[in-house]
Amino acid sequence: MHIIESLSENIDLIEKKVLRETVTKPSFQALLTIDGIGNILGQTIALETGDIKRFPRVGNFSSYARCVDSSRISNGKKKGVNNRKNGNKYLSWAFVEAAHSIIRHNKTAHKFYQRKRSQCNGALATKALAHKLARAAFYVMRDNTVFQSERLFS
Repeated sequence: MHIIESLSENIDLIEKKVLRETVTKPSFQALLTIDGIGNILGQTIALETGDIKRFPRVGNFSSYARCVDSSRISNGKKKGVNNRKNGNKYLSWAFVEAAHSIIRHNKTAHKFYQRKRSQCNGALATKALAHKLARAAFYVMRDNTVFQSERLFS
């Protein structure tokens, strides 16, 4: 028990120090306005993304966050897959966690998830919502604006 308490204290110290460092970043503050993203997910997304200006378009950011499919299709037939391991697995995890959270707290997101889930399985529906959140995060961080949920599901 002593080891667990000691490690918990160290984790708390690390979290506080990282929070002090990221609070001053405008991209982190903008991310906190997105439903489903709190301190830990906001820190993960802001720090793993780095400078948002290195992504010329929103599709490049979504691809880097592993939120898009990497299959090659020709004439409606699957011809193979591209490198599925490209991108940042931590950003992928963060956006999926944010999708799980927004499903519970936002009725519009929940309706979107249910509609997608009726068309395909739950994992693909969650990934589709994570892709929407990744696109929203790109614009929020790039423009330093407040998140508008009505624009996300219009």
